[in-house]
Amino acid sequence: MNKRKVLIPSLIVLAVILVAVSFFTVKKEEIRIVHDDLDQIIEDKELIVLTINSYASYFNYREVPMGFQYELAQGFAKSLGVELKVKVLNSEVELVNALLNGEGDLIAYNLAITNERKKDLIYCGEENVSHQVLVQRYGKDGLEDVTQLVGKEVYVMPGKYEERLENLNQELGGGIIIKEVSADSINNEDLIEMVAEGKIDYTVTNNELAKINKTYYPNLDITMEISFDQRSAWAVRKTSPKLAEAADKWHRENIHSAEFEASARRYFELNKHTPQGSILSLKDGRISHYDDLFRKYAPQINWDWRLLAALVYTESNFNPYAVSWAGAKGLMQLMPRTARLYGVPAGMESDPEQSVKGGVKYIAELQKIFSKVKSDNDRIKFVLASYNSGIGHVFDAMALAEKYGKDKYLWDGNVAVYMLLKNKEEYYKDPVCKNGYFRGTETYNFVRDVMTRADIYIRNIKE
Repeated sequence: MNKRKVLIPSLIVLAVILVAVSFFTVKKEEIRIVHDDLDQIIEDKELIVLTINSYASYFNYREVPMGFQYELAQGFAKSLGVELKVKVLNSEVELVNALLNGEGDLIAYNLAITNERKKDLIYCGEENVSHQVLVQRYGKDGLEDVTQLVGKEVYVMPGKYEERLENLNQELGGGIIIKEVSADSINNEDLIEMVAEGKIDYTVTNNELAKINKTYYPNLDITMEISFDQRSAWAVRKTSPKLAEAADKWHRENIHSAEFEASARRYFELNKHTPQGSILSLKDGRISHYDDLFRKYAPQINWDWRLLAALVYTESNFNPYAVSWAGAKGLMQLMPRTARLYGVPAGMESDPEQSVKGGVKYIAELQKIFSKVKSDNDRIKFVLASYNSGIGHVFDAMALAEKYGKDKYLWDGNVAVYMLLKNKEEYYKDPVCKNGYFRGTETYNFVRDVMTRADIYIRNIKE
């Protein structure tokens, strides 16, 4: 009897040990390093980078992957003679965990440098130095020193920006009027836009986001620093010293190259808006020098030619040689890949007729995709939105609309609402979204502007 009493607990303990061993064995097997170091990456001819979907790192625009860190990673992969593969994650914690679990080779993102992370990672590439800045409008009353913030209302999001402002307030002995903005539908980019539009006077953000937003709002003054520097860089596992060395070498040799500087200018300096003029001659009933082309090709998509003219005006200001910050070209501002797909020969993007003909073919394809949108007027808005942002982001906005009980086949007050929310983490990280972050305000405004201008043309220019 006593033997049985001893035996049963022993068997239970043994079983628990076996289960535990089995559990930890499975866990260990799950952590499989894809590539140990540079030699295996070159042998397999692929570099797997981990990054975050954001305004500067990686995003999708008109069905083309873009982003400053993405372009740098492309250049690095090309220098190694390997194919670039990208895995997108949601946070710095996820990036580090995925790297240590062997799911990628390199973090291509400005990862904050900390002593704790140095235990497991090798930081590499060009070290980035960032800081927080005050965002205000240019003008004679512009603040030049942090002491001038006393008595001023500064709107901030909860978290690191509010914390820094609270600390600064204590350093100054109080007096800054800190306005915490916690509305779910507001984020840092929205506050910057509110400053640009004069709705509020001040907010705080990091210098990288400030630079990007200044390309949309030239009236912003982002020169005042209000925090200490934060260092960041790319990172690899401790077991990949050769990869780290290669990344250091590539950055060192390319940091002043024409390609590197062009990429930096594209995201942080080039004005994102097309300068726009007026109707060519209202008296003569002419909108542009290309009215005959619009009249010729608009019937192929059952559009009023003046609507097509409004689209072209908004895209290129009727400049056949226009090239956007993203590389779109010609009257219809087609991305190179789209231009080839719809019959525009390489080198002919600036030919007015080739551009209009290719753009109309693309619009015809978009109309087929949105054939379930019953209203002609709504279908035009879905097509315009897709033309501006790419189909994927419109599909995301439709999926969000459906999830939250809106009509996914109606634009105004329905899908348009969720297009506006595509730059907010709560929405672009939603599982129904497949295309991540996007500055939806631009697309929302694009649809509105084209439709408004078309209405002006139709009322003032004879058919």
